[in-house]
Amino acid sequence: MVRRGFVDLPHGQVHVRSAGDGGRTLVMLHTNPTSSVDLVPLMSRLAADRAVLAPDTPGLGDSDPLPLEQPTIADYAVAVSSAVEALGLGEFDLYGCHTGANIAVEIALARPERVGRLVIDGTAMYSEQMKADLLAHYVPGIAPDLEGRQLLWAWHFMRDQHLFWPWFRRTVDRRRHNGLPDAARLNEQVLEVLKGLAGIRRAYHASFTYEKAPRLAALSVPTLLASSVADIFHPEIGEAAALIPGVRRVDLPPYADPAYLDAAESTIRDFLDADTPGG
Repeated sequence: MVRRGFVDLPHGQVHVRSAGDGGRTLVMLHTNPTSSVDLVPLMSRLAADRAVLAPDTPGLGDSDPLPLEQPTIADYAVAVSSAVEALGLGEFDLYGCHTGANIAVEIALARPERVGRLVIDGTAMYSEQMKADLLAHYVPGIAPDLEGRQLLWAWHFMRDQHLFWPWFRRTVDRRRHNGLPDAARLNEQVLEVLKGLAGIRRAYHASFTYEKAPRLAALSVPTLLASSVADIFHPEIGEAAALIPGVRRVDLPPYADPAYLDAAESTIRDFLDADTPGG
């Protein structure tokens, strides 16, 4: 069973999903723009033999935003670390997907004595041209209005992320081939986006401007770099892997493949439970 609760911090509350018990705790950090709800299928499996915690990034999901006009990845990492401290964890493992991976990297760099192992599930290596395009177009200024335009925008924003990369380039050469989730799942994602309208732009800006290469190269904890072959950043995964000292790299099946969750679970569990550094 996945439970839900809140951690009180000076800036507000951080919402946390939790499951399992015993073993070294795994802290899982989600990608933009939704919340830890996206991690429930995988965390439920991993919680069979360990405690798993999945906080919502501040400003997304049900977590209060940071009192900053433009937070950085380091700012988000401090907040998540503070939530972990408040929960009384000693040594723990870390998992992060996309933006969550950026935050996890910063935590691992700041607290290498506390982080046992790090799992990076997909990570981007943006060119300067791509970075400029994403900053200009990925999340336009959107806020609730009396015509409810934010409702239609949120639906198409989430729907088209499944169909195109980037979502606002709706052309044949930008098509993805995963297909859409079912309507109930898409609706769940849209509701999470609507909760975080004010925080999404800030979270994406932090991710797009994060200087990742030197941070990956500075990692000292055992690291697994896993990526579905259908991940939008999979073509760049070799570049990221080349930067991380002693990294273990694994390619996972496409998300639409029924074997994906089994492969992700076993790959992550084998790495976390290995006795030797690097898995």
